Amino acid sequence: MATSETALPEQASTPAHRDGNVLRWLTAYTVSLVGDSVYFVALGWSAQKAAGPAEVGLVMAAGAVPRALLMLGGGVLADRLDPRRVILGSDALRCLLILGVAAGIALTAPALWILVTVALVFGAVDALFVPAVGALPPRITAPDQLARITGMRTLSTRLSQIVGPPIGGLAMGLGGPAAAFTVSGLLIALSLPLLLTIRIRPLVVSGADQTQPGTARQELLDGLRYIRRHRLIGPLVAVGAVCELGLIGTLNVGMVLLNAERGWGPSGYGWIVSSFSAGAAASAALLAIVGWLPRAGLMMAGTLLVGCAGAAAIALVPTLWLAVVLAAVIGLCAGVFGSLDNALIQTAADPAYLGRVTSVVMLTMVGLAPLGYPLVGAAIGAWGAAPVFVACGIFASLGVGIALASDAVRHAELPRQRPGVTI
Repeated sequence: MATSETALPEQASTPAHRDGNVLRWLTAYTVSLVGDSVYFVALGWSAQKAAGPAEVGLVMAAGAVPRALLMLGGGVLADRLDPRRVILGSDALRCLLILGVAAGIALTAPALWILVTVALVFGAVDALFVPAVGALPPRITAPDQLARITGMRTLSTRLSQIVGPPIGGLAMGLGGPAAAFTVSGLLIALSLPLLLTIRIRPLVVSGADQTQPGTARQELLDGLRYIRRHRLIGPLVAVGAVCELGLIGTLNVGMVLLNAERGWGPSGYGWIVSSFSAGAAASAALLAIVGWLPRAGLMMAGTLLVGCAGAAAIALVPTLWLAVVLAAVIGLCAGVFGSLDNALIQTAADPAYLGRVTSVVMLTMVGLAPLGYPLVGAAIGAWGAAPVFVACGIFASLGVGIALASDAVRHAELPRQRPGVTI
């Protein structure tokens, strides 16, 4: 475990949106995410120029394989080391990789094997980056600010999804793939000096955990046992996994097929997706501003139930404008549910295990949830969108049952802000 942290002064917690330490981290994180978005634009368009549609799918999916396979190992590494150093190393590797590709493509046409290799390496480095990002917030702020940071992170993600693709498209139009990869690499490079200025809180390890680190395999199994035995984290991870399996394929693949089935056209699909994103961003902004919501466990279960009902009903509405409104409601509920689920896990987890906990949570998103994509597509092709959306909504609502069956989840609360702090 890293021991070279710089301790933050003991004082009443500063609101995260006014904390320079948090804001430096958030700026670095946002710039890095924008660079990621530009990278995916460059990768996709480069693959399209080098090969056909099937190969484009191969290139875009290649990075998911090492990301899923190595994610749990990345969680072990994040807990063994200072997570800031893992993030710094990951960003530096990604920067060098992308700039190297830009230089290579500037000298020759983008070859398919180069793009697949880049996607594989990028995915492997991401498997280190993602758990470390999840383990960092408790080391830079107080527990009562973690919910606010969760909202700020979600807003950062939405911003990168809005800003990144246009920047990538502009770079592609002006200078081709080499220019787009260069812009991506430089954006990620900008995060490095900001990360270096972040102060890290010393890790407080409970007496039961003051043991010498074992092998990576032992620490991984220890982390999985920790999740399984924890009264709150275990059910929360299970709820999130069921939600991802039930809804992600429906909202990503199913929404495209629903739109085609109804004849709403590309603009209709754009309106639906934008409305969902706006709802999710609004919920993230709410949590970032207020920093605390009452009866967090029950509110999480309630918003998940409404979101599942909305996801089932969106395939039944007769008009586009109703689908757009319903998408906003789904996005709002999904944002509140996801933010509360993540914030409760962050506040309940022993910091010594947070990297491993994050890796398991993310594995359900990048490893398990995409497995449902072909199943959703095949099912809609066989039976149509409406029954598949309803079935997926019902399946995802099983997460509500898991949440309400847990006494720890029903009574879960976020930490209140300490006295003496003004918002």
